[in-house]
Amino acid sequence: MQEPQTLYKLMILYMLGKVEFPLTKAQISEFILDKGYTNYMTLQESFGDLVDAGMITAETVRNRTNLSLTKEGEDTLNFFEDRIGETIRKEIDAFLQDNKLKLRDEVSITSEYYKATTGEYEAHLVAKEKDIPLLQLTISVPDKESASAICDHWTDKNQEVYQYLVKTLF
Repeated sequence: MQEPQTLYKLMILYMLGKVEFPLTKAQISEFILDKGYTNYMTLQESFGDLVDAGMITAETVRNRTNLSLTKEGEDTLNFFEDRIGETIRKEIDAFLQDNKLKLRDEVSITSEYYKATTGEYEAHLVAKEKDIPLLQLTISVPDKESASAICDHWTDKNQEVYQYLVKTLF
């Protein structure tokens, strides 16, 4: 029987290795915590250990932390993947298959805002597909609240904005 902490780390690596895009901490947590494999604090420790070991990278944008598998993480997974039980692998595969589009869309649509040197705020909006930016848009607004609202609406309205621009410009 292996140490449970090692299993949680391998599960995280396995999930990241099964997709062609980053996953967020929240997405991975949703699966592992909902299945009752471990608790929140232990899972956060596993994320931290994997980042510290250079097996995954973590990039925080606004309130999301996107995780990606590194070459070292991929090599580790290839070597130890058989230590993840078949039942767990099947559960992960089913979760990723059932939620693939939702998971991909959540990390492909990003937004952040910041205070510009002019004193105004800028909302930077991005829509990607397979890590290739389809649309990048920066909008200057007079205050933080407006910038935050634009970023919040981008998640729901990005397809409409993209379609409008393509239709109008072509």
